[in-house]
Amino acid sequence: MTNNFKSIPSNLMFDALKNEKAIVMACNVRITKGILKGIFKAAKKTDSAVIMELAKSESDLTGGYTGLKPKDFAEQCREAASETGFDIWSLHADHMTIKKGTEEEIQELKKLIDAQISAGFNSFALDASFLFDFEGKTVEEELKQNIDVTAELAEYIKEKMVDKEFGLEVEVGEIGKKNEQGMILTTPEEAVVFIRELNKKGVFPNVIGIANGSTHGNIYDEKGHSTAQISINLEQTKAVAEALKKEGFNVRLAQHGITGTPRELIKKKFPAGDILKGNVGTFWQNIFFEVLKVMEPELYTDLIEWTLENFREKAMEKGCKSDEEIIGKYIKFATTAKDENGKLLFFNRIYSLRNEVELALESRAYAEAILFFEAFHSKGSAEIIRKHIKRIKG
Repeated sequence: MTNNFKSIPSNLMFDALKNEKAIVMACNVRITKGILKGIFKAAKKTDSAVIMELAKSESDLTGGYTGLKPKDFAEQCREAASETGFDIWSLHADHMTIKKGTEEEIQELKKLIDAQISAGFNSFALDASFLFDFEGKTVEEELKQNIDVTAELAEYIKEKMVDKEFGLEVEVGEIGKKNEQGMILTTPEEAVVFIRELNKKGVFPNVIGIANGSTHGNIYDEKGHSTAQISINLEQTKAVAEALKKEGFNVRLAQHGITGTPRELIKKKFPAGDILKGNVGTFWQNIFFEVLKVMEPELYTDLIEWTLENFREKAMEKGCKSDEEIIGKYIKFATTAKDENGKLLFFNRIYSLRNEVELALESRAYAEAILFFEAFHSKGSAEIIRKHIKRIKG
C-alpha cells in the first residue's frame, strides 16, 4: 500500500472493523485552523482511523456557512494528513440532505456530488430522512420517497465514481425530531425495511444513521444554560442494531450528535461495533472559540457581538432563553459574515491567526481527540484496516 496520505474509501474502514468493538470518529471541522492538524496528530499517536467530513450546509458549491468549498476542505485535510504522516483517514460528505424531494433539489445535489468527487471525496452520507409520508399505511409506504431518492443518488455516485470504491451512509429517521411525547425514535422495523428495500435496488450501505434521541449541536436546559447530552436511547439503538444483524444485513450504525455527551458514558455504555461511526462536529467549533476567547479577545468579542446583533431576535422567537444559547447555536454563521458591500468580516482574520494561536488550537485539538479515541475504543484500529487492505488488495 502506497503511503501518499490521500483519503481512503470509508467502505474499507467499515468492512475491516465491522466485527470489532470500535467506533471510527468522524470530525466536522468547521474551522480548520490548527484543529485539523491536532486531530491528525492524535490519530497517528493512537493509530486510530479517522474520518474528516462536512455537511452540505457547512460546505457547498459556494462554501456553505464555513466558507470552505469541497476542494478547499479536501486540500486542507490532505495537507494536514501529509504533514503528520497519517494514512488511514477518509474524506466524507456528511448529511447530503434532501428536504423536499423535488427534481430541482436533486439535480442541485448532484452538482455538489460532482464537485466532491472531483475534490477527492470517497465517502458519502445521503440524508433523505425528511421525506417521510405520514399518510402511508405501511412502513414501506412511509419510507418510499426516502428509499427512492436515496437509491437514485447512490446510483449517481456509483456512476460518477466509475470503478472507484467509496463508502456509503444512509439515514432513516430525522435526527432530533420531536412530537408531543418527546423524541421520535427510529424503530427496528423502519431500519430493516429501509435497508431491505435499498438492497433490492442494488444499494448496499455501510452504515445507517438513525434517530435515537440525539440532537445536533450544543444542548441547553430550560433556562438556556449549557448542559450535557444524555438523551441518546441506547436500548433502542441496540434493538435497531440487533434487528439489522438478525436479517443478515452487512450494515452498522452511525451515531450523530455526539457533542455534549460525556466521554466516560461513551466509553462505558455505547455499543461500540454496533455503532461503527461516531460524528463529532460542534465540539471542535466550541474549542476554537474557547481558545480565541483567551488568546484573541478582540476578534472573539467582535464575533460574539455580531452574532447577538444579527440573531438575538430570531433566536428568541425560536425559543432561545439566554445569550449563551444564542451564541452557541448561531455563532457558526459568523465565519462567513459579510458587510453591506459583500466583504467578509471575519473569515480572513480567522485564517490569519498568529502562530501561537494556531499552536494552541492544535494542542487543544490533539488532547481532546486523544480522549475521544480512548472513549471510542478506536486505538489501533488503523492497523486493522491496513491489514485488511493488504489482504484484499495484495
